Amino acid sequence: MELSGKLIESFLWKFRAEKKWTLQAIEQLSEEDILWRPTAASNSIANLVAHIWGTVHQRVEIIFFDVPDTRNREKEFEKGLVMTKEQALDLIGKSFDIIIHVLERMKSKPDTLLDQPYASMEPLTYSALSNQSTVLDVMMQMVNHLPFHTGQIVYIAKMRVGDLQWHN
Repeated sequence: MELSGKLIESFLWKFRAEKKWTLQAIEQLSEEDILWRPTAASNSIANLVAHIWGTVHQRVEIIFFDVPDTRNREKEFEKGLVMTKEQALDLIGKSFDIIIHVLERMKSKPDTLLDQPYASMEPLTYSALSNQSTVLDVMMQMVNHLPFHTGQIVYIAKMRVGDLQWHN
């Protein structure tokens, strides 16, 4: 297996693990826990889930599934954002499933890691990526950014529940 294939496998392993641990943490929470904030200035798990979904939608789904960009980033961080536990589980699952699906498709064409999916779009307004970014850049940005927020979700879950129960 060449380097690009190994990178795709590594990305798949990481995103599957993030999905698994994040879902397990959320499953152990109550509806109230999903909306709870550690401090007035902190995000709730609902905010973090909405932000993960918005990021995946804008940076992956619109490019690889040709859907319109409906992201409202400001709403992701609203203090009164309401989301049920079921919605949180669904959005986390859907977010990681989109990335995993894209990577699974790429296994048969690993050279697509060097494609520039944003090249023909209007100039991007978010700073993490540019119109010259490659699929590899997108995946590297996602593997860096999403675990930051999934870690926050697990930390908040531990604040609410104490010791979490993990299963393989």
